[in-house]
Amino acid sequence: MHCPECSFVNVEGANYCQKCGVYLSRPDPQDEPTTMTYTVDESGEMHQVDIEDIVAKAGAALVIRAGGGRAGESFSLDSDQLSIGRSPESGIFLDDVTVSRNHALIVKRGADVYIDDLGSLNGTYVNRQRIESQLLGDGDEIQVGKYKLSFLAGEGAA
Repeated sequence: MHCPECSFVNVEGANYCQKCGVYLSRPDPQDEPTTMTYTVDESGEMHQVDIEDIVAKAGAALVIRAGGGRAGESFSLDSDQLSIGRSPESGIFLDDVTVSRNHALIVKRGADVYIDDLGSLNGTYVNRQRIESQLLGDGDEIQVGKYKLSFLAGEGAA
């Protein structure tokens, strides 16, 4: 069982993470809540969106799956580059001390989408592997600090 906070692999049946001590709850699959996907505008207002529409229009999107109470927030990849970091000027602003100011960069190279680590102290992870630069595929999990994001590719993307 993976810890939801630190991703440490614990023995099956453990109640607490052996690495960070967080409680490892086991929700009933029938009681799992669904997460609304949304965007936040300049005024801070949340607007529910259909992620499939965003992916179809922009070709790809990132969705925060865990971390910072922002699960479900989505970001369309409709430009050639999207910065990720603790700087408020970042395209994806992640307010966490383990995130560098300029942590990572999502870059379109032709029809492919890559994530490049920008020399961050704590690293960027794709599918639990630390990377320098990585081609992203549909469903890849990106971890930056305490945040976990999913990459969703549209038709014709990786």
